[in-house]
Amino acid sequence: MTSSPANSLVIFLHGVGSRGADLMPLAQSWQHVLLADFAAPDGPSAFDGGGQGRQWFSVAGVTEANRPQRIAAARPAFDDVLANIIDQHGLSQRLDRVALVGFSQGSIMALDAVASGRWPVAALVAYSGKLASPRPLAPTGSTRALLVHGAADAVIPAASSTEAAATLREHGLEAQGVILPGVGHTITAQGAELGADFIAKVLAAPSSPA
Repeated sequence: MTSSPANSLVIFLHGVGSRGADLMPLAQSWQHVLLADFAAPDGPSAFDGGGQGRQWFSVAGVTEANRPQRIAAARPAFDDVLANIIDQHGLSQRLDRVALVGFSQGSIMALDAVASGRWPVAALVAYSGKLASPRPLAPTGSTRALLVHGAADAVIPAASSTEAAATLREHGLEAQGVILPGVGHTITAQGAELGADFIAKVLAAPSSPA
């Protein structure tokens, strides 16, 4: 398998009601493919559904109509989290060495980060996500995206990833969608392998500073 240079960073973005640590097992399984540093921050807000989980924006009363505004309102705190992590790894001027990996709400925020043009990272892997960002979209750079979704997802329909990939392509980015038959709202071993291989190939490709 292809490995990426060690001066690379993969940031995992968890779903609503979860925590960054819940995605760190992916880092452990990806270490044989990716020679990269891994980070899995907690969302900035306590989960308003109770428990110890976190969230990037509240889903209480969320609708298709008001979700874009909630995403926009969540951007400053989200950007602070990313900026701090990327700066700690000395890659603020090398976003071409950074990959974002989101699940569910984490994918929504990762897709927004790229589609809005705020974070032109090298690679984006979005599991069980959707592109719900406020329009217009203005992606910059040459981010390559992989969207993986379970066909049996009862939380966010698989068509959401298909539509998101098409929209990213319409705006000039390289994006592909993979729908996994019989899979629900989760990251399977197959999906994890697809994501790791995709990021390894992107980060191994020649690039110039962002």
